[in-house]
Amino acid sequence: MATWNFDPAHSIASFSARHMMVTTVNGRFTTAPTGKIEFDPANPAAASVEAVIDATSLESGVADRDGHLKSHDFLDVGTYPTITFKSTKVVASGSEAAKIHGDLTIRNVTLPVVLDAEFLGTAKDPWQGQTRAGFSATTKINREDFGLTWNVALEAGGVLVGKDIKITLDIEAVKVEETVTA
Repeated sequence: MATWNFDPAHSIASFSARHMMVTTVNGRFTTAPTGKIEFDPANPAAASVEAVIDATSLESGVADRDGHLKSHDFLDVGTYPTITFKSTKVVASGSEAAKIHGDLTIRNVTLPVVLDAEFLGTAKDPWQGQTRAGFSATTKINREDFGLTWNVALEAGGVLVGKDIKITLDIEAVKVEETVTA
């Protein structure tokens, strides 16, 4: 089992949600997620993942919306500056796919979620010689389960902000090379 650390220059966390029941708003966290993966491509079921997202770096492209999403109505980043995930079980669902079960914490509420993950392969970095691996994972949560309940009813029916939030992690990780001692 090898340890792989997230590469901040090549990793991103993003999200999307429905707006006014008619469109999807996308955003990302401009500070790269940090974390590590314990992983052996020959034994994916033994893997584990830990990730931390800097919620204060949320950006959707509209400053007023970003401020509202960071406020106590939603993420309350002044009190809860991070979103965390820690795996509890990995179930391989093919040679390059897995269901990663784990605990997601938003606003100090921790609930079980399942990430649909894909292993994208490994490569040697031609400049630094490091071994790198790529992973992509998505999950969908009901934001209200995490205490993100603010909303506005629309005159024609429906609500301003959908309950379902899609979270995506696109991760490039660097293998931690073991040092051999004599």
